[in-house]
Amino acid sequence: MSGGISFLQPGERLDDLQINNYKIIQNPQKFCFGMDAVLLSAFAVIRKGCNVLDLGTGTGILPLLLAAKTEAGHFDALEIQEEIASMAIRSVKLDHLEDKINIICGDICKASEIFGKGVFDTVTTNPPYMNNHHGLKNKKLPKAIARHEILCTLEDVIRESSLVLKEQGKLYMVHRPFRLAEIFSTLYKYRLEPKRMCFVHPFIDKEPNMVLIEAVKNGNPMIKIEPPVIVYDSPGIYTKRVLEIYGPDI
Repeated sequence: MSGGISFLQPGERLDDLQINNYKIIQNPQKFCFGMDAVLLSAFAVIRKGCNVLDLGTGTGILPLLLAAKTEAGHFDALEIQEEIASMAIRSVKLDHLEDKINIICGDICKASEIFGKGVFDTVTTNPPYMNNHHGLKNKKLPKAIARHEILCTLEDVIRESSLVLKEQGKLYMVHRPFRLAEIFSTLYKYRLEPKRMCFVHPFIDKEPNMVLIEAVKNGNPMIKIEPPVIVYDSPGIYTKRVLEIYGPDI
């Protein structure tokens, strides 16, 4: 509650982010952030004073975490689903970050029209992973829109990222390794040079199920493969590195 106004709508809950006393509003029936967003917030290098755009922000988890962890100047965040954007807007108000984070309900495919070209130092994105509506049962459900390329494609995300970035601006993305060839070819198409990459494995003896990528607009060709992140030591037991990233209260 704040000033007699309820921030929560039916079905929503308030979660503690365990940093700066920030809270986030989520609805388990519609959308909740996952570990991929938290890992991306730890992977991204955000310089002091820079302007950041988060594409497909969902409930605003990346701007909230990065506002707490970095000295970025300002965050804009774009989310096409009105009910999800509403949760992000209310979380920003609840955390008194209205001067730091601006949530906009809009289409990723039109990001460069909404914000202009060459205006951001950094773009972050946790886009839908699945193409061709793989396993899709109801394309109108919020969870389906977050997971499947219904309203935007990988190419849309990368194209718009390149357009809104300044020269030498950086893109930070989390995605699935099975689409890595497509990711790289699309990055090259839009003049984004992969510079850092980190695989995330559920267990040390399992293949990776996530990949974190940094790309630089018109950067020089050279990529650094960072040590992998292993999530679990054993079933239900997180590794020391994940606990350091996520915090002890995971």
